[in-house]
Amino acid sequence: MEDTPLALLLATLDDLPALRELIPLSVRALSREHYSEAQIESALRHIFGPDTGLIEDGTYFVIEGRAALAAAGGWSRRDTLYGGDQARRADERLLDPVTEPARIRAFYVHPDWARRGLGRRIVEACLAGAAAAGFHRVELAATLPGVALYRACGFESHEAFVAPTLDGVGLPVVRMARDLDPLPVPPALRPAPR
Repeated sequence: MEDTPLALLLATLDDLPALRELIPLSVRALSREHYSEAQIESALRHIFGPDTGLIEDGTYFVIEGRAALAAAGGWSRRDTLYGGDQARRADERLLDPVTEPARIRAFYVHPDWARRGLGRRIVEACLAGAAAAGFHRVELAATLPGVALYRACGFESHEAFVAPTLDGVGLPVVRMARDLDPLPVPPALRPAPR
């Protein structure tokens, strides 16, 4: 793979075809040590997929590789914890940044780019975006292959549960959360030393 740093970009609706290619590649290759084939295929039908709401909200990022998307992921100010468009609820509400955590959502890495720091770059962008929007905490539902990444990014595990699927197979996930670091005060706004 190339050594040039890849650009982190806000996703647009034009990225949807590439996301539809990335997601099954990522899930099938990176989940097989943690989930059965039945769990993977069920989750691809009922849970995993592009979330156009994240793109429309301007909170979803992509990193483009040479020939395909290398990684994608985002954060949300809405109360949905996980799932693509096929799992979207009509009553999705906005979260209160003062009292509720933002959500980290829909992370996928191309198998050729796995374990090269792209997921961490997107997590850092998400944390900065949520903090800039006034959130003090973030949470997510981590797939089992993603738990190590999120732990390395300061998240703590709070609850293991099975995300339900319409066919009854279900997918084990872990609810994780972390506090957000306060945004640094720009130098011009810092109080003068006494």
